[in-house]
Amino acid sequence: MSETIAFKPESLAQVHKIIARYPEGRQKSALIPVLHIAQKEFDGWLAVPVMDYVAELLSITPIEVYEVATFYTMFNMKPVGKYVLEVCRTGPCMLNGSDNILDHIRTKLNIKDGGTSEDGLFTLKPAECLGACGYAPMMQLGKFFHENLTIEKVDEILELCRQGAIALD
Repeated sequence: MSETIAFKPESLAQVHKIIARYPEGRQKSALIPVLHIAQKEFDGWLAVPVMDYVAELLSITPIEVYEVATFYTMFNMKPVGKYVLEVCRTGPCMLNGSDNILDHIRTKLNIKDGGTSEDGLFTLKPAECLGACGYAPMMQLGKFFHENLTIEKVDEILELCRQGAIALD
């Protein structure tokens, strides 16, 4: 028997408030913020039944939700760890050592790009430009940027995550 997908009442109220920002017939404009709420509420990723639920709430077709959710890298299409390490790998970051940072994380956590560590804490997602080129190399962790990364800073961040001392929002 399958579980019913539904937002908690406070999240549903927030969704309705977002939808109300847009004129009648334009509720699709609420899709990205609603997907953020859905991802946060449903274990950090967007399963097909969750995306179908969002489509139903917005009165759009499921494929319209899938197209957006799979296009943007900020949405996860499979389960992820508690901490998603999004390391920028574009020009300025690469020139300042992001490749070394990525290699270090892969080795230290024994994971591949897009993989999750055995303890379920970390998922590694190499990212395209995160818009902090002047502070390269950098990574996003939750809604926070960690800039001017070194191997030592990365190790410190990973340890703080293990201790539960890093805020995600």
